Parts: sequence; structure tokens; C-alpha cells
Amino acid sequence: MIEIEKSVGFLLAKAYQRACAIFKDRFDAYDLTPQQFGLLGFLWQRDGQSQAELSHRSQIDRTTMGGLVDRLEKEGLVRRAPHPEDRRAYQIFLTDKGKRLEKELTPVAAEVIKEFVSPITAEEHAKLIEILEKLRH
Repeated sequence: MIEIEKSVGFLLAKAYQRACAIFKDRFDAYDLTPQQFGLLGFLWQRDGQSQAELSHRSQIDRTTMGGLVDRLEKEGLVRRAPHPEDRRAYQIFLTDKGKRLEKELTPVAAEVIKEFVSPITAEEHAKLIEILEKLRH
């Protein structure tokens, strides 16, 4: 008999739900989803990436990525610009508003992570990251 509540898929899904609930609670005032915040985070690391690069780095399909960029563009956080080397592609740049959010949102994200991993030790957290990185690839 399979113990569903002990299966890796079930536990990962429930952990994700808990992380999203904490994120939503802390980020509700900013009207951002975890995926939108992640996209901003990739752009804070390196502005001006193409949608294809962002899709690859985040492992989000291109159609979904287009919708995320559309929403952030509508909110005035990013802008699209023609790619200088590929006429079919766009580069995504942070607006001044998007850049300013980094200093405000980074500490909030750190609080979310701290709350989410509070039941485990620092060593368990490091090991969890290592295991999840293996499973991701």
C-alpha cells in the first residue's frame, strides 16, 4: 500500500503550498505572485535578459513567461526592448520602479524564507537546498 502523505510528490506539493501561503501573506500588499517576484529577482541579478533566457533560467515555459512579462509591464515594473541581435526576440529591462523595489522586497523575501524554513536547522536547510538542486535537474 502506498502512503500518499509520505510520498515525495505529495510532500513537495504541500511544502510549496505552505511557502506560497507565507509569500502571499507577506507580499499581498505588493500584488505580486511568487513567479512574478522570481522574474524580478532574475532581472535584479542581471537586467536586460531576453524572454528566452529568463524562461530557461526560471524553467518556466515561454508562453507563461510572456504572460508574466505582460503583467509586470502593465504594472510598470519592466519594459520590453527589441533585441539588438535577434529581430524576433525582446530584452526585458527593469523600469526605475522595478529597480527601486529590490531594496524594499529583498528583506521581505528573506523574512518569508526564514519563516518557511524555521522548523529545520541551518544544516538541514543547506542539505535540503542541495537535494532539491539535484532533483531539479
